[in-house]
Amino acid sequence: MLGGLALAAGLAALATPVLVGLVRSGAGVAGGVTLLVLLALHVRVVTETPVRRAGAWWIVAVQAWLTYLPLAVFGAAWTPVFALLSGALLVMAARIRSVVLVLLALACGPVLLAAPDRAMIDTAWVLAAPLLGVVEYTMVELAKRVRCLTEARTDVMRKTVALERRRFTRDLHDLVGHRLTVLVLKAQLVQRLVDEDDKRAGDEARETLELLRNLSADVRAVAHGLRSSSLAAELGSARSLLESVRVRCQIKVSCRDLPGDVEEALTHALREGVTNVLRHAEARECSIQLLERDRLVRLTIRNDGVRPPRRPWDRGQGLLNLAERVSSLGGWLETTSSRPGMFTFNAYVPLDH
Repeated sequence: MLGGLALAAGLAALATPVLVGLVRSGAGVAGGVTLLVLLALHVRVVTETPVRRAGAWWIVAVQAWLTYLPLAVFGAAWTPVFALLSGALLVMAARIRSVVLVLLALACGPVLLAAPDRAMIDTAWVLAAPLLGVVEYTMVELAKRVRCLTEARTDVMRKTVALERRRFTRDLHDLVGHRLTVLVLKAQLVQRLVDEDDKRAGDEARETLELLRNLSADVRAVAHGLRSSSLAAELGSARSLLESVRVRCQIKVSCRDLPGDVEEALTHALREGVTNVLRHAEARECSIQLLERDRLVRLTIRNDGVRPPRRPWDRGQGLLNLAERVSSLGGWLETTSSRPGMFTFNAYVPLDH
């Protein structure tokens, strides 16, 4: 926008003395029409983005023809337009990386000093033409660079917004989805205990209320990107949760002090694996192992009571989110069924990435 305004102001400043001189010489109409055509061609040369490497050559040729030939008719009043040709040649020289065009641009005005009749030219404008051409080329290049930077900034902002939206959606699904699954199971457990007049119903109800409070805090943390994960806490939570729904849980951990990003990825993997056990299986036993070998950490969750999936080809959004997290660290996921009803989920994350 600013580049266009600067170019328009520069062309107007150059056209004004030309029109004044043409009117004084009595060639205002013919000269004005010729100047208008010349300005239109010039604007197209310096503002277009050519498809071919040497695009707009015919426009430059016509501009050169309209620059030199009218000089014999309009005389010294036409001399300032040589600055336009100098600027156009410099713009074209930059596009095709031509030193020859640069030399022609710098010489297209001063070459008139060799004219036999000096009365036909304005010496000051002839000498100023290369300088004005350089000024115009500089404005055009600055406008192009500003446009490129603006487009790049817009693209970066668009990608940043998309990444943040993706992060929010992924964290919301991975965390809140897990919490909601736990809450549903807890509510079902409380209802069953109440029906059985079990004294544990009050304890389970208090745990359910605490989960609701944690869920509210988790949603706020996800919204502000402040969520931090603790693998040790999640392991304890997984054991407590599985045992509360009468699933015997065994946990084996042989690695400590993991890097923050690895720990966070494995925490999400553990949460997703436990959620799948609760959501897609009628498990009675579940084992969780966290092992390290050769700088590679493996999280294994194995459970029984797996129900056939309604859509075997659908991995679910949770696993897709998890695969994205793990792959960003150079890791991968594996799922296997060792025998009917048994399911094994493995998440591998390298410590060096």
